[in-house]
Amino acid sequence: MKFFHAGPAPRAFGPRQGALRDGLDLQPGMKVGLFGGSFNPAHDGHAHVAETALRRLDLDRVVWLVSPQNPLKDARDSAPLAERMNSARAAAALAAHGPAMVVSDVETRIGTQWTVDTLRALVARHPGVRFVWLMGSDNLATFHRWRGWTDIMRLMPMAVIARPGSELTSRTAPAAARFAAARLPAVRARLLPELDAPAWTLLNAPLNHRSSTALRAAARAAETPTGRNA
Repeated sequence: MKFFHAGPAPRAFGPRQGALRDGLDLQPGMKVGLFGGSFNPAHDGHAHVAETALRRLDLDRVVWLVSPQNPLKDARDSAPLAERMNSARAAAALAAHGPAMVVSDVETRIGTQWTVDTLRALVARHPGVRFVWLMGSDNLATFHRWRGWTDIMRLMPMAVIARPGSELTSRTAPAAARFAAARLPAVRARLLPELDAPAWTLLNAPLNHRSSTALRAAARAAETPTGRNA
């Protein structure tokens, strides 16, 4: 598996030409969290991250960006996009904030593969919108392996929401060390959407232990002869 480290991400693989409609209804001045992932499947742990960010950052929207295929994961382990979109819609409904939770296939619509290209495209398409990149702390621990991760940090503020088992590793992650001076105390988190990047914060909240990996493992076990119900 090939990992991408520090340094600028190339711009040659951005949105395809002519892909103008992203399906989002965002207005200048809105504070919008972008929550990307495979959501394979989505679950109440994802809803917990989205709801925590919405409330603690005083956001107008949280857009769930359902990836057509994470380039760092095996496609054979991924459910079809339509199935994962439905899973994300069901999980977003658990947050019970109506139109504030938006589930989107924007990466499929505009033809981007890497997160950095998706975020660049959305910033260019929605001038005046105050975007914040959202992720669980389990992702921060390996964020330095993402393509163009330093570009993402400099493109928009980022909020990291605590997830079980990664609280310590996220605090000592290379990305956290590299941008330590840009960290905003959690007590001032509501200011984050108004700040220029790089700026980030780590939000602690009651932990939700649900994980997509565990759910897929349970589903596979249920399909085996020894795991089937009689």
